Amino acid sequence: MMYYVYILISRAHGRYYIGQTEDVSKRMNRHNSGTERSTSPYKPWELLWCCTKTTRQEAMQLEKKLKNLSRERLEAFIKKYPSSPILTNLSAD
Repeated sequence: MMYYVYILISRAHGRYYIGQTEDVSKRMNRHNSGTERSTSPYKPWELLWCCTKTTRQEAMQLEKKLKNLSRERLEAFIKKYPSSPILTNLSAD
């Protein structure tokens, strides 16, 4: 099973959200439907960056590291490291 670490952006509110999941498509639907309390006020969300990890532990470790970055460092990270091909596939849905 693959796990995904992802970064969302709310362009309307200038906010980022970092998370991890087993199913990025379902998770995106939850964020944009208002089901997730922490992200509901900042809809709509776009998938900005995503990568795969082989274990949930690896995904959680990366999620924690990304959440501890300043906004400036997070944006530098996004520019430096390309997103996984899943981003292209989900953007087409």
